[in-house]
Amino acid sequence: MPRYQSHRFSVAPMMDWSDRHCRAFHRTLSAQALLYTEMVTANAVIFGDRERLLGFSPMEHPVAVQLGGSEPEALARAARICADWGYDEINLNVGCPSDRVQGGNFGACLMRDPALVASCVAAMKAEVAIPVTVKCRIGVDDQDPEEALDALADAVLAAGADALVVHARKAWLQGLSPKENRDIPPLDYDRVRRLKQRLSQDFADVPVSINGGLNTLEDAAAQLAHVDGVMLGRAAYQNPELLLDVDALFFGAPNPYADGFAAVEAFEPYIAAHVAGGGRLHDITRHMLGLFTGRPGARAFRRRLAIDGVKPEAGIEVLRAAVDEVRRAEERRSLVA
Repeated sequence: MPRYQSHRFSVAPMMDWSDRHCRAFHRTLSAQALLYTEMVTANAVIFGDRERLLGFSPMEHPVAVQLGGSEPEALARAARICADWGYDEINLNVGCPSDRVQGGNFGACLMRDPALVASCVAAMKAEVAIPVTVKCRIGVDDQDPEEALDALADAVLAAGADALVVHARKAWLQGLSPKENRDIPPLDYDRVRRLKQRLSQDFADVPVSINGGLNTLEDAAAQLAHVDGVMLGRAAYQNPELLLDVDALFFGAPNPYADGFAAVEAFEPYIAAHVAGGGRLHDITRHMLGLFTGRPGARAFRRRLAIDGVKPEAGIEVLRAAVDEVRRAEERRSLVA
């Protein structure tokens, strides 16, 4: 049995999306899922505005911080800072294909240097007591995924990595944009399954999670016959109501709320506190636009938030009015039926 049950289901780190307000919203929908921050570089943690970069609400636990970098000493220092801030896990990004990340010699390009990644993991492990994990691809560019993924996994596990999350695609660092790298390289779930099977002898208690192209909870749950955990990114962000079924399906725990209406009502105090403290409603509601996807009134919900929710004076009443658009549409449908 894996050591970290929270890895059975996690929401991926997503740049510009998985900020503290997004995570607080997702936590309202699932009490059990492991949440991740956006990637933050080690040097930003060391020298930057830590409250802005690392601040989070206690309600977000379990929550992991994802670090980017390739200098063991800097990553170790950043990991210690993050652990002191109260994060439950440190995750090293070995999968991001953006030009900016490549220019800093971290992210997916580190797939080419397993020994350096192992040094980074070992340095972080020496500094913190919380788990240190790695998120990677199955390879980059012309690498053979059989050799590349095995080499990376063997190196980081020997260095003490506590879990692996594998995006089941290659990253093409030349010729494809970061967006294209999320869709164009073919998925190879079997490669991740073979990795888990091979590791089951010497590293049976180290969770291996799979990421990439999982669009429904049913698709995700089916993967658990082969790996220890699943990670959803865009599907969870763009249709967050699916998170309401995660606790029961993946953890055998009661789902927190019956539907999106109840979840929004429960989330209102968090939103009201943010607005009362000088924050903007849009800071939070931009992460809620997909909540009622597929329901009658979903378009009107999004339109109300997109038009009225961005106004500087917008308050909780705008969100309530948007939710009422869905309620009224569903009532109209039920009357016709």
